[in-house]
Amino acid sequence: MKKLQQLLLIATAVTCSAIASAQNAKPRVSPPQSVTGKVRHATVTINYSSPSVKGRTIWGALVPYDKVWRAGANEATTFETDKDIMVEDKLLPAGKYSFFLLPRENAQWTAIFNKEAKQWGAFKYDESKDQLRVDVKPTVLRDTVQALDYRITRRGFSLDWEKVSVPISIK
Repeated sequence: MKKLQQLLLIATAVTCSAIASAQNAKPRVSPPQSVTGKVRHATVTINYSSPSVKGRTIWGALVPYDKVWRAGANEATTFETDKDIMVEDKLLPAGKYSFFLLPRENAQWTAIFNKEAKQWGAFKYDESKDQLRVDVKPTVLRDTVQALDYRITRRGFSLDWEKVSVPISIK
């Protein structure tokens, strides 16, 4: 009987601890997002964390120019395709990749698909593991996009944030 009381006491303590821990869990400042869509013949999925502008200067400040950026917040953004595709007229084999951008102030940006899909940010980014690099031309948006957003269309995808859109074509 004493052992049963001890087990019940331990079970109650574990349950209360789990409930208290769950109540203390706060939502992430940059919430995880996922978008999936068809581009030509392939199904594409992009997983990312979506930071908000919050009155900050994004390009050239929060996201520095000429430095590889994880194209989102927290973990590196991932890009997955179930079929081989042509990204900006270059072959990207089917698979899952981390997706990075190399923003530049007065030049085309570089979109990077890296074979190391599980990374935290760009802290351990290794250029030797790049599967594909393509140059892309960002465009200026008329309205501000407060929360970073990826959009998949039948022609490719784009990253839209603040007053910048980075469209990437897929065939």
